[in-house]
Amino acid sequence: MQVSSQDTQWLRTIVCASRERRDCLRALTSAGPPDAWLSAGFVRNAVFSELFGAQRVQLESDLDVIYLDARDTDPERDLAFERALFAQLPALWSVKNQARMAAHNGDTPYRDVEDALAHFPETATAVAVRMRGHELEVLAPYGLADLRAGVIRKAPRVRRAVFVARCESKRWQERWPQVRVER
Repeated sequence: MQVSSQDTQWLRTIVCASRERRDCLRALTSAGPPDAWLSAGFVRNAVFSELFGAQRVQLESDLDVIYLDARDTDPERDLAFERALFAQLPALWSVKNQARMAAHNGDTPYRDVEDALAHFPETATAVAVRMRGHELEVLAPYGLADLRAGVIRKAPRVRRAVFVARCESKRWQERWPQVRVER
């Protein structure tokens, strides 16, 4: 789904408000895999914390990097990228080649990173960002409406049991009581 320039600017304002998040985006640009994006909790937690005024969320637990390379699915390659990113910015990086994750999840091979995002469990988590020059690029196969509204909704391609288990384990409403989980 195409994200409007207004939505992109709104997300840029939130994501880039923090020096730590800007540093993460710069590290990704210089040491991450080709066509890499920061996704999931990196974006969702920044937005929910901004919307709901919750305590600061530690970046160290939410640096999910995704990319897709069907030619090289060796997990060692992801670890090498994690080490390179750590050398740029000491944090807990989690790099996942989505070509390998498709097989791991029992899905047909993903066409690209946006298709991989469409298989994330929740619509508000299926968002990724990266910097190209001074511009923030946004991938959001389900748009940004749920993220903007603070709604956790099951993504269409995900089994209900997976979604329910994630909701229980993530406990978003404990951190942000205003978040609405649609089960």
